[in-house]
Amino acid sequence: MITAQEVLNNHQKKEFLEFPARLYRNDKSYIRPHDKDIEHIFDVHKNKFFEHGECKRYLFIDRNGKTVGKVAVFVNHKYLQKQPTGGIGFFDCINDQETADFIFDHCKKWLQERGMEAMDGSINFGERDKFWGVLIEGFSEPLYGMNYNFPYYKDLFENYGFQIYYNQLCFSRKAHAPTSRIFNIMHAKHSKNESFSAKPVTKSNINKFAEDFYIIYNKSWESHGGGKQMSLNDVKKLFNSMKPVMNEHIAWFAYENGNPIAMWINIPDLNQWFKYLNGKFGFFDKLKFLYYKATKTNTKFVGLIFGVLPEWQNKGVEGYLIVEAANHFRVATEFIDFEMQWIGDFNPKMLGLAKHLETEITRKLATYRFLFDRSKEFERHPML
Repeated sequence: MITAQEVLNNHQKKEFLEFPARLYRNDKSYIRPHDKDIEHIFDVHKNKFFEHGECKRYLFIDRNGKTVGKVAVFVNHKYLQKQPTGGIGFFDCINDQETADFIFDHCKKWLQERGMEAMDGSINFGERDKFWGVLIEGFSEPLYGMNYNFPYYKDLFENYGFQIYYNQLCFSRKAHAPTSRIFNIMHAKHSKNESFSAKPVTKSNINKFAEDFYIIYNKSWESHGGGKQMSLNDVKKLFNSMKPVMNEHIAWFAYENGNPIAMWINIPDLNQWFKYLNGKFGFFDKLKFLYYKATKTNTKFVGLIFGVLPEWQNKGVEGYLIVEAANHFRVATEFIDFEMQWIGDFNPKMLGLAKHLETEITRKLATYRFLFDRSKEFERHPML
């Protein structure tokens, strides 16, 4: 006998955060996400997605009063899909298929009542850069903001009837490894052009680089759909929030006659410091963070986003920018490993970039989809 409890009071909110910590207490690879990062998603005053969506959280309690699962279920009307599709996220569950089925059935009913015809999971009531996907390969320490789960989650989803809508591939390479021959050729071509330049992001001029990001991001992602556009104000907030942890040697832009045409935004892997804070980030935790940041060498940096203006794609700009940046941070930093945030298997251009970077796949997540009408033909995510 399992009951579903909507998360409404402070005790339930705390349990929503503490249940995964208990579930993974013996898993050495688990790093507890920041409580504030999760609570922000469910705060109607802080998460802009409540302006065009609805979200509820639930705990699932067994007959002995113990939590055996949790989930968030939501409708985001800017999540543009072929059929009305809702989402489930922040799914955690004991290793029991009946319990998982109860949770999935509960979400299905909630979404059907709101006119949805399918559900995707495990995804986020927010942007795809955080808490997106079910880990199915590569169960090592997660990057900051990346989902982590037990291997049995794959079976819980697939046994219920979820199918992989798309795979999320994470690629890694040694930070100081030589750049590939093809990138060197691209660099040699464009470095002769005096109108070309490349610059690292500097904290003293952070708003200028935020404006450059805004231009490249919105022009490059406007064809992707799904509400991917960002306002300049949101971009400036993002860049200023990254400022305390930004490394000025590893985030770069390329320019043609002073106009931004490409970007490669990287930051240190924050989880190498955050793993010591147990999900907390109050005043004293911030002091601890500064201590660990000063005393613990961070050996990995993370590729957050790579973008090239549409009119400059397939012209070798990516190779020019990557070689310029790599030649610099090989000398200026002590990073050992580089890992890219996930790339969807529907994005051949970015997969090609990862190939030319001479990376290897080190982890794989999956975005699953469940069609409520089981007679309908399942379709994978369209290729970009």
